[in-house]
Formats: sequence, structure tokens, C-alpha cells
Amino acid sequence: MRRARPGAAPRGTGGSATARTRRPVGEQRALTSVEAGADFKEPGTAEVAEGDAAMSRLWHITLCVSGAETPLKEVRRGLEQLAHDHPFLLTSRYANDHAEIRYWEEARDLHDAAAVALRLWGEHRSSAKLPPWEIVGLEVIDRETYHQRIAEGYGLPPAAPVGVHPY
Repeated sequence: MRRARPGAAPRGTGGSATARTRRPVGEQRALTSVEAGADFKEPGTAEVAEGDAAMSRLWHITLCVSGAETPLKEVRRGLEQLAHDHPFLLTSRYANDHAEIRYWEEARDLHDAAAVALRLWGEHRSSAKLPPWEIVGLEVIDRETYHQRIAEGYGLPPAAPVGVHPY
């Protein structure tokens, strides 16, 4: 038997039409029942010291993998499934023995972004049926550096239009 609050609608019913109304796109729901703790400092105020705010940032990730030759159709299908499973994937280039994946990751700092990137291939290997390749390269740069490189003509521009493409 499931325990619930008195008067609560059963799970999966969506509640009553009046209890659940749709908000316009972009409108934020206000949390009124939870107060911030006494030590909370509003981001952007003078009270927040440099480094105190654990704000996440966008990081551009380039992950290179390599291994034994695999039929191109299998590599492409695996990368397409990875793109479906990981919607922030920008572009992938591949050959029968290596691939390069580029995407944006949101993380607090470089260490967190790199840790997530290093787990990406292994965590999706079975679900996306990716080749048993190993990670041979990783680049993690912040958004500002990425755009600066592109503007100055340095670094690698986007490999190809968004999607999965052969080399």
C-alpha cells in the first residue's frame, strides 16, 4: 500500500485539472515553502567573495578515442546513438579506428568537466554499442577561450556541421 498525503491524487494520474496548471514557457516556478539558510549569500552581491559561489560554467570538450578497426557502419550507428543519449553533443568525426567527439559540458570547474568527459565513452559504451576503444586525448577549455581561439583564427574551428560525419 502506498502512503500519501491526505487528499493527494494517486501517482500517475496527473492530479486534477485545477491542481496542475501549465505555466508559459520560460516562466519560473517560485519556491515559497523553503527559506534560505542564515549563511546564504545572494550571487552577484558584494557579500559573495571570489570563489565562494559554486556557479557552473560551460566547457568545450574534445574527446578523442582510438582502437581496433571496426566497420564504419557500426561506428556511425554508435556515435549517432551517443548523440541521441547525450543531447549536448555538437559534432563527431570518425574513421574505422578512431573518432573525435566535441560537445559542451556544464560544470563547476575544469576538474569536474574533465571527470565527466572521461566517463562519457565508458558509461555509454554498452547502451550506445560503441566500439571498445580507449580514450587517447582530451581537451577541456572554457567558453571564453573557445570563442577567443575561433575569433583569432587559432585552434580548431568546429569540425563539421552539427552531427556525425566521417573524416
